[in-house]
Amino acid sequence: PKIADCRKMAAPPVKKVDPDTEVKELRIRITLTSLNVEALEKVCANFKRGALEKNQKVKGPVRMPTKKLKLTVRKSPCGNGTNTYDRFEMRIHKRVLDLISPPEFVKSITSITVEPGVDVEVHFNN
Repeated sequence: PKIADCRKMAAPPVKKVDPDTEVKELRIRITLTSLNVEALEKVCANFKRGALEKNQKVKGPVRMPTKKLKLTVRKSPCGNGTNTYDRFEMRIHKRVLDLISPPEFVKSITSITVEPGVDVEVHFNN
C-alpha cells in the first residue's frame, strides 16, 4: 500500500482582505403590521422603492399569514330572550422586508413617512 503525499492535498491559499477597504453590510429586517391592507402595501412599496433607488439589495415584501381575532358575544345584555349572537372579527396583516445595505444608507432608507395605523419594527443583524 502507498502512502498519500500530504503536500498535494494542501488547502487553497487564503485571500488576505484589508479590513479598511472591506464594506460591512447590515442585514435589516423590517416588520410591518396593520389592520388596513392598503396602507400596509403602500408603506411596503415606499420602503422597497427607497432601497432600490439607492441600489441596495431587497427581499420581500413577504406576506405573513393574517391573524384573525374572533369574538362571539350575546346580543341580549341581561341574558333573557332569544339566544342571538354578534360575531366580531379583527384581521391583523403582516409584511416582512429584508434589506442588505451599508450602515450609512440605513437612516435614509428608514426615514420614510409611514401611514397612520401601520406599526414598524426594525431589527439589525450583522
